[in-house]
Amino acid sequence: MERQFDRAWLATALEEARAGLVEGGVPVGAALYGADGALLGRGRNRRVQDGDPSTHAETAAFRAAGRQRSYRGTTMVTTLSPCWYCSGLVRQFGISRVVVGESVTFHGGHDWLAEHGVEVVVLDDPECVAMMREFVARNPELWGEDIGE
Repeated sequence: MERQFDRAWLATALEEARAGLVEGGVPVGAALYGADGALLGRGRNRRVQDGDPSTHAETAAFRAAGRQRSYRGTTMVTTLSPCWYCSGLVRQFGISRVVVGESVTFHGGHDWLAEHGVEVVVLDDPECVAMMREFVARNPELWGEDIGE
């Protein structure tokens, strides 16, 4: 169920994705919001920029949020359906909601998350879809490396 802030929160993740694209990276952005709606952390996929295969957007946002006593009630917003690695992070730490900008380009682990009690909202945002389609068309090898093909 889409909530009133989901699209506004997606704008934060989109800013991160655009910044990553400008830096020469994979344009995926994420943000972690608290139960009270406060922005806890934001980040972007920096695998290319940092030479670190573990720096996915969701993990960057999670790390930027720092330690939280609990992740119950938090929402992870991501421009692209989370991969298995990032889906595992959501489950491991009990993040309650995931808002997905798009799952057309890549259908990650969001169905699995929903099956395990995480509230999942897929927005199918046209800007997210267009940005990823263009990136994949221009960078098929980098995209294949990012998703493990």
